[in-house]
Amino acid sequence: MRAEMISVGTELLLGQIVDTNAPYLSTVLSALGIDVYYRITVGDNAARLAETLRTALSRADLVITIGGLGPTQDDLTKETIAKVLGEQMVMDPESEKVIRAFFERRGLQIAQSNLKQALKPETGMPMPNSVGTAPGVIVEKAGKIVIALPGPPGELMPMVEKSVIPYLSQKALGAPTVLVSRILKVVGIGESAAEEKVKDLLSNRNPTIAPYAGAGEVQFRISAKASNREEALELIAGLEQKARERLGEFIYGVDEETLESVVVHALIERKLTLVLAESCTGGLIAHRVTNVPGSSNTFLAGIVSYSNRAKSDFLDVPEDLIYTHGAVSPEVAEAMANGAAARTGADITLGVTGIAGPGGGSAEKPVGLVYIGLRTPDGTSATKNVFGGSRIEIKLRAAQAALNLVRTWLLRDA
Repeated sequence: MRAEMISVGTELLLGQIVDTNAPYLSTVLSALGIDVYYRITVGDNAARLAETLRTALSRADLVITIGGLGPTQDDLTKETIAKVLGEQMVMDPESEKVIRAFFERRGLQIAQSNLKQALKPETGMPMPNSVGTAPGVIVEKAGKIVIALPGPPGELMPMVEKSVIPYLSQKALGAPTVLVSRILKVVGIGESAAEEKVKDLLSNRNPTIAPYAGAGEVQFRISAKASNREEALELIAGLEQKARERLGEFIYGVDEETLESVVVHALIERKLTLVLAESCTGGLIAHRVTNVPGSSNTFLAGIVSYSNRAKSDFLDVPEDLIYTHGAVSPEVAEAMANGAAARTGADITLGVTGIAGPGGGSAEKPVGLVYIGLRTPDGTSATKNVFGGSRIEIKLRAAQAALNLVRTWLLRDA
């Protein structure tokens, strides 16, 4: 089954809100073995929506619209679906009853515009809205399926779980109906170099493997289509093993694992403590570490020594060291890590100092230059990094590199 999604709303085109519904639905449809070939966004305009619907129906078996089911004049999705399919709009008594009860429970006067939400294309099957007042609808016509969903994620997701998934699960029976994916997460190597290591695997048809670049890491999604989840996982396992043989220790985790969760769990397992001394990252590493449940079993403290004075006052970095080498230098990064260890007695400490930009760089020390000091029971060392991107991206990449330094040390010392 081929599917197409149409997100409706001028606010989406203006960038006033971010469409989180379409990615969620893509995941749901993939799990059902339904291929999504197009995702379109169109404004609140009946003529353009009708044109988009006709195009979608010409090339897809299933069309899902998102949004435009509200009570206002620019909420025209169901009306436009009816027009394109050649149907009349009719009142659904059960939906009307639910909407009236919704307002009565809250002691509110119902407006005629609210009852507009109870209208549906004449052959449509209403889907109840357990959260709001806008019911969805499923219309089957001439071998095609159109599903209209509300825009608010808090209304859309329960409707998908309770109505759409059971309906589509039955419709998808027959051919392979399950698409299962596993994500290998890679750090410490660039996208091109990582892709080169698995180049011969990228032409696989089922399962497939494809790279995706993120801030400071690369992800490889391995996907397999089969008649059930167990068969799909068997297909994935063989290709995953080949990818692991090529990527080795660059792989830090899978699926929902994050680099910080892997590091925290490894530190807890080894009964080691961690302290962070951050400058250019502004506490970002500590934020990520403390997002991991149980991090209090390893993480002792985070010191954001942003100014030179703070580096001296809280980490005992000598002022003459900063004066001689500059705050952004391997010497200061090591001194920050050593000072954090001396102050706290932690087993592992990081000292991060750099130039996040957009200003403050020079030919000798450009924007994106970051030194990371790592102190372990083996000693103290500093690594030089030059990251590209915006201020936020540089901070993200610096945090990623710092966490990966701890991870790779733990691997070597295992």
